[in-house]
Amino acid sequence: MPKLWNETIEAHRREVRDAILDSTAALAAENGPLSVTMSQIAEKVGIGRATLYKYFPDVEAILHAWHAREIAGHLARLAEVRDRTYGARARLDAVLETYALITHESHGRHDTDLGAFLHRDHSGSHLAHAHRHLHHMVQDLLTEAAQAGDVRDDIPPAELTRYCLSALAAARALPSEAAVRRLVTVTLAGVRSPQQ
Repeated sequence: MPKLWNETIEAHRREVRDAILDSTAALAAENGPLSVTMSQIAEKVGIGRATLYKYFPDVEAILHAWHAREIAGHLARLAEVRDRTYGARARLDAVLETYALITHESHGRHDTDLGAFLHRDHSGSHLAHAHRHLHHMVQDLLTEAAQAGDVRDDIPPAELTRYCLSALAAARALPSEAAVRRLVTVTLAGVRSPQQ
């Protein structure tokens, strides 16, 4: 098969898969995850049920795939912010602010039946892996900032990481982006080197 043909088929499959994920998440957010059927998804996407089953075995698998894609996107966004920012302190500040904003943006989805469904058992799942990845990213940034003298070095970076991520989880319940940015400022003040 010609390369262009293969690329076209793969692009089409990605588009169909993305449409399935997005449609399922929208139906689950509207009606609750337990009320969504494969027939509803197929109708919303505009494909036959047999085609849908070629992609996913059931609604739960679709929702977990959607969630994994969302989380991967969040981690990619954090890595992009980290990689385009210069200086240890600036990198830490930018990543923590972005994390808090992501947490704030997604609060509506996670306070629903869909959020409860997706988070009910995440030991060993993509969510647990993402939390470890996030923890390592922030810990590395804190270590780098401590070495530069920007962050306190009297507390181990692993503990500072837990402090930051726990504090910034409050962004989920804040009413505005301005409030989120104030939370980030207070959180960062807690990790700054005492000499600053």
